[in-house]
Amino acid sequence: MAKKIVYPGSFDPVTNGHLDIVERAANIFDEVIVSVFHNPNKEPVFSMGERVEMLERAAKDLDNVKVDSFSGLTTKYVKSIGGEAILRGLRAVSDFEGEFQMASMNKHLDDSIETIFLMTDTKYAFLSSSVIKEAAYFEGDISELVPDFVYHKLKAKLSTKK
Repeated sequence: MAKKIVYPGSFDPVTNGHLDIVERAANIFDEVIVSVFHNPNKEPVFSMGERVEMLERAAKDLDNVKVDSFSGLTTKYVKSIGGEAILRGLRAVSDFEGEFQMASMNKHLDDSIETIFLMTDTKYAFLSSSVIKEAAYFEGDISELVPDFVYHKLKAKLSTKK
């Protein structure tokens, strides 16, 4: 049986830390669906379409990785596309409590869907989309932390917000 895992997130923007998780998952699972989640509690810099496009471009060389988007409950989305598990990345111990709580709620909502955690590479342990956006806004060098095309899109996007 093919194993399909869903990696949900806001990916605003996608970072090399996200891509590290995607690449490693692609080596373990038959199919990885990276899905941009519409979070009503966040105001993204990039539109849903822009985030999907950036992820598609970043993952173009990974044959078993697909990009999608959704809103609503993750468990319902995973079930609707025939997924068996949810993928989450952990950067540090501080991530664990929130991720454990979310995984427990998802298990409560649908006990047939597992949550799989992958630890990020230590060189990306400090990295988040929020940190990237803040550093870019103040003209910090983030060029080694995101794909080159994301770097340029983010710089252009943030230059219009100043």
